[in-house]
Amino acid sequence: MREFLIRRYRSDQQHQDERSVLLRIDDEGTVMQAAASCEAVLGYESGELEGQPVQRILASRQDDPFATANRHLIEDGQRVLLTFRHKEGFFFTAELSLRQASRDSDQAATATITPRDISGMDPGLIKSAEGLAEFGLWELDIASNEMFWSDGMYQQLALRTSTRITPEQALFYCQTGQARVRALFRRCVRTGHPFHLDLNVLTSRQTLKRMTLTGRPIKQGGRIQRLAGTLINQTATMEQEQALERATQVLAATGEATPDLVAAVDTRLTLLHCNYPYASQFASVFGRTPTPGDNLLELLGDFPNERRLIERLWQRAFERGGFVVEMPLAQQNRDLPVHEFHYQRITNSHGETLGAVQVGRNIDNQIQHAGSSEYHTRHDPVTGLMNRREFIARLLRTLEQKTHRESCDSLLYLDLDDFERFNDIAGSGTCDRYLRELAGNLGVRVRQRDALARLSGDTFALLIENCPEAKARDIAQSILELIRNFVFDWQGQKLSTTASGGLLIMEGDKPRDPEELLSQAADLCHTAKTSGRNRIHAANALTEAMDDTVTAQRLEQIRQALAQGELVLEYQTLKPVASATWGDHIEILCRIPGGDDNAPVLHPDEFLPVAERFDLAKKLDRQVIRQTLHWLNGHRLLEPRLKYCGFNLSLASVLDDSFADFMEAELARSPFAPECFCVEIREAHATQYPDDVSVLCDALHRVGCRVALDGAGASVESYRLAARLPVDIIKLDRQMMDHLEDDPVQQVMVEALHRIAEAAGKDTVATFIENDDALRKARTLGIHFGQGFRLSRPQPLDALTPAAVDLTTGRIGG
Repeated sequence: MREFLIRRYRSDQQHQDERSVLLRIDDEGTVMQAAASCEAVLGYESGELEGQPVQRILASRQDDPFATANRHLIEDGQRVLLTFRHKEGFFFTAELSLRQASRDSDQAATATITPRDISGMDPGLIKSAEGLAEFGLWELDIASNEMFWSDGMYQQLALRTSTRITPEQALFYCQTGQARVRALFRRCVRTGHPFHLDLNVLTSRQTLKRMTLTGRPIKQGGRIQRLAGTLINQTATMEQEQALERATQVLAATGEATPDLVAAVDTRLTLLHCNYPYASQFASVFGRTPTPGDNLLELLGDFPNERRLIERLWQRAFERGGFVVEMPLAQQNRDLPVHEFHYQRITNSHGETLGAVQVGRNIDNQIQHAGSSEYHTRHDPVTGLMNRREFIARLLRTLEQKTHRESCDSLLYLDLDDFERFNDIAGSGTCDRYLRELAGNLGVRVRQRDALARLSGDTFALLIENCPEAKARDIAQSILELIRNFVFDWQGQKLSTTASGGLLIMEGDKPRDPEELLSQAADLCHTAKTSGRNRIHAANALTEAMDDTVTAQRLEQIRQALAQGELVLEYQTLKPVASATWGDHIEILCRIPGGDDNAPVLHPDEFLPVAERFDLAKKLDRQVIRQTLHWLNGHRLLEPRLKYCGFNLSLASVLDDSFADFMEAELARSPFAPECFCVEIREAHATQYPDDVSVLCDALHRVGCRVALDGAGASVESYRLAARLPVDIIKLDRQMMDHLEDDPVQQVMVEALHRIAEAAGKDTVATFIENDDALRKARTLGIHFGQGFRLSRPQPLDALTPAAVDLTTGRIGG
């Protein structure tokens, strides 16, 4: 910090001009304070200059008092003549002399760094987190100029905890940027702007590390009182860059020694290397010669279809490690030679992906001499995908292989929406080109083990093998998104469409006839089309024992029950586990009545697959709610007792934009408070459609209803959903309760999920409590409510009727 005295100079006068001003300027050339006489000399009020660079009042760079020539004269005690710029725009000469000088860091050098005591948190947890993530926390008290460090700061510099060290000494470990660190701290104090700086740090053990220093102001009463931030070890990133450079050098040498097409990219698809054969063929096809440093997506900016395909190929390499495809360098040019492209991911010693390499070998001769007759009998001539005959054979082999072991397979049936208009617009030849390029993009998106086929016309099928249901749903949605985003350029027109799909989950006891499975999937696809298109309709495969006659019979039972409004309703009680809670807590269960007096009712596992297959699940949800509210309206004595009434919701209702409006309209006619009612959403649906579920939760909360996440714990997403999803109740999945009483790992998982829910202000429900041991363990873990046969069995809804009481005024209840 320096104090300068500026005095106006007049060479034509014997005595100097008495007007002068005192400015205090920091080491970075920023005016920190100006005396009140500033306006008389410079034309500015003192407040106008504070925080401004000193160059604002100088005529040129040569007049900078911090310039080398001027600085030496001033520090020797001499006065220098400089030209200043007045606020009104004119220039004048003035004498400048140094009144007082001090380093900005003098005061900080007398301070010491002490370990920071983080009260209110487990020190062991903080220390463990810092050690695992390799970072440290610091805090600076501006008033006392004292700095506090966590243990992680000492660890990053390889110092013993509580080592006596000053901030100036700490800066010695920075190999570069010491002056910038000081400047950033000063600027943060002055302006309140946070900062972020990468540094090379040499620890006390002479180990070079790359660190990131961050800081931000902490205000109290509108004023900055403290600075706080982190020091993060980024050495792994530095090593990753070095490893990538070494790999690029090896690739460059290898690429020049082979006639194959060799290229390597980083994770942003920036070329790290490409050999001459690759660059030559790329230039002949796309008209631009690639060089290292170019981005492939930018090079292919005029070829959107090729850009999307190539991007997906590289992304597949990043995600899956290695694979092989046979294709020309450009799909649109069918005259190019076909190459066998081998893709391989590049990783570092920690398994982190750095990029990928592509090696393409010309296989035109092999293809010409291969048995083409066998190939054509198994593949579609337009797209090159499997034809229907080969797909049926593949599906049959899969079913036979899975006879003796359990696994979950899925069958996706896809039909392009309104595809026939393409033929009217562009003709059959263009339609074939569209299907060929779309098939190429689909082939990149599907997993290598799965089978993709073109069944006929604009209909495709995908066999998803050995894949959990949630993942299969994600794959189906990603394919739907790919088709929606795929655009085919034809004579200046953009041809694009959507698709409808039926996803058949083949788990457990499923038919062994491939044609039957395809028929069920086609029915689901038809339901998706009639429900609005551009969507996936999913359901479990109907069992082999359920032939067309049984299916038709159950379908008729469902339709008849809906038409007459005569669903069989039961309820199961939820009982408090950890503490006593007054009132009735129930979940409504639905059954479908038999066709005649002797026919048994249908349970959910019997009628839901049929209802989902024929798009009746949404109607069932609404009928259950209407019928329950109608029954409650006739038993108003339950109104003070009923605290929770839960309804299970199907995926069709979750995705129905009008469901919240339906609930609001129904509850408006009910004397029961809206908060008594709760809609239960399956975790699998929340995982697959998190945005839709969040929107539905917000809409139901505005109505006044509560929302429960049912089946929590069935996937790794459970903990994030329990913490972040705007629901009120977390119902544990059945698999979380299996062997809870004797499995310590299961107990830890349940306790963790319960604690997350509690921290987020949500209640928890332990389902499927079947014995005393499970009940005791749920109580020990602090679960709020329990549900299961040990606590209560399902009962007819009429059993909830209040007991009759005879009063002098008459009978109530009953």
